[in-house]
Amino acid sequence: MAQEKTSFLDRFIERLDAIDSNSLQAYIVHLFRERGFFESVFNAVHEGILVIDKHLSIKYFNHAAKVLLGLPDDYRKLKIIKVLPQLDWRKILGGDVDAWTRLARQEIETAYPEHRWLQVYIVPQNEENERFATIILHDVTERRKQADEELESRTAGVVAMLAGSVAHEIGNPLNSLYLNLQLLEHDLKDEKSFDRDEALETVACCRGEVQRLDNLIRQFLNAVRPAQLNFQQVDLRELLLDTLKFMRHELELRLLTVKCDFPDTWQMISGDAEQLKQAFYNIIKNAAQAMPSGGELLISGTVDDCCVRLGFSDNGKGVNVQELSRMFEPFASFKKGGNGLGMMIIERVVRAHGAELLLDTAPEAGMTLTISFPRGNRRVRMLPENTLGENGK
Repeated sequence: MAQEKTSFLDRFIERLDAIDSNSLQAYIVHLFRERGFFESVFNAVHEGILVIDKHLSIKYFNHAAKVLLGLPDDYRKLKIIKVLPQLDWRKILGGDVDAWTRLARQEIETAYPEHRWLQVYIVPQNEENERFATIILHDVTERRKQADEELESRTAGVVAMLAGSVAHEIGNPLNSLYLNLQLLEHDLKDEKSFDRDEALETVACCRGEVQRLDNLIRQFLNAVRPAQLNFQQVDLRELLLDTLKFMRHELELRLLTVKCDFPDTWQMISGDAEQLKQAFYNIIKNAAQAMPSGGELLISGTVDDCCVRLGFSDNGKGVNVQELSRMFEPFASFKKGGNGLGMMIIERVVRAHGAELLLDTAPEAGMTLTISFPRGNRRVRMLPENTLGENGK
């Protein structure tokens, strides 16, 4: 078997014997100063920073991470899976090399050492046969509590952006309606060339555009004025099929193939059917827009003792670290013509159902969005949701 390529540290150690004692001392002093400088920098930032290896052992954490997670001083035998068990580490950082090139983002609730909501970013690295990952923790507890106050100060700008987005999004279906009605009017006036089947097809197109307009209006209203949820026992599989049936023509036009993979035994959950369908619509539409030349969307379902999970995996362009960090901000859109509300609505619906949302992506390597719904009466206790507030109604 060929010997594995040695790391930088291994090569450095091999060369120590060739360095004279004075130079060696100077190197060690220099490295000590560099280490002290970077440690001071990392301890000064408010975000928690951890570094883990491929065995999920913690190799470093800064002061903020220690405070946020209540970490002990001696972390030599500590593994990240014990500190953040809410994350599916086997899925996020699998054994294959590809898994160590993908980004992940999830918002989790922790109870120790204090009740907090943490936004977790995982950035794996795979260099010179060494695999490690940097974990960045951002405390968003206060942001959730003060969401209404923060967004109220932006009311004027939000209204202007919303008005512009509404005008842009509604313009296309209105134009289509106008053209189809013109064609229908022309056919009705010319009785000799009137074709009943063509007329019915035109009416069907008009009806579809009206439904599209209705959906757009409801989407914007849901963004600024969340509806009261009506929880009932729902079948996520049936809701998905209804959503796909509604979007069938749009998916066909985009040359998108959708495959569904569900187990034979399926569990119903407590949820609001209409709100969930709205979230599924936005997820599927985002996936379609990420594959402008066509592609495949795999929707999979799994059930375990605590959760019912839905996964949406596309083979689109994926996102980078900067886009991932802003993905759920209101009106933050990274595609031409986007309004930046779709992902915000998805997160709101997921959170209102006590569920957790995980994003797994890499540039030019697609995205997987996984929603974990709690089974039975295990809904997570939620903090006030991040909405535009009653003052923005």
